[in-house]
Amino acid sequence: MKVDIQTEHRWLEQFSGNWEMVFDDDVPADQRTDDWVETGRTLHGVWAVVEGRGDMPGGGRATTLLTLGYDPARKAFIGTWIGSMMSHMWVYEGQLTDDGRLVLNSEGPDFETGAMRSYQDIYAFDGPDARTLTSQMLMPDGHWQVFMNGRYKRVG
Repeated sequence: MKVDIQTEHRWLEQFSGNWEMVFDDDVPADQRTDDWVETGRTLHGVWAVVEGRGDMPGGGRATTLLTLGYDPARKAFIGTWIGSMMSHMWVYEGQLTDDGRLVLNSEGPDFETGAMRSYQDIYAFDGPDARTLTSQMLMPDGHWQVFMNGRYKRVG
């Protein structure tokens, strides 16, 4: 098998490098972690792999692993996310928006009830050295509720 590298695969190269989380002054101290870092690379330009590690606010040490690729047959970005703080594997499928954000859809457990819900993770790059991650879940009334905003800066 041979993968023909698409424009979408090249978009994923932006995850490569070393990143650290940045917090705004208005984020309460108990919701911050001082040492969350991520290291991204590609597997021959086909898959992006990003490993995160550090302290979780109120939860101790953790490691996460994000995989993202593009499936030309499905015309969709696909991937997974796992973290040492939970047993659920998040499976993604999504698209780039017209403004360049990657919107990934997934199903996972509600953090309070355990019932399965729809989630979205939205990645956006602001130049070569800054990116954001917004995580939201679909509420019973049909609106998306943001529960996490993360900002990252490239450090190498």
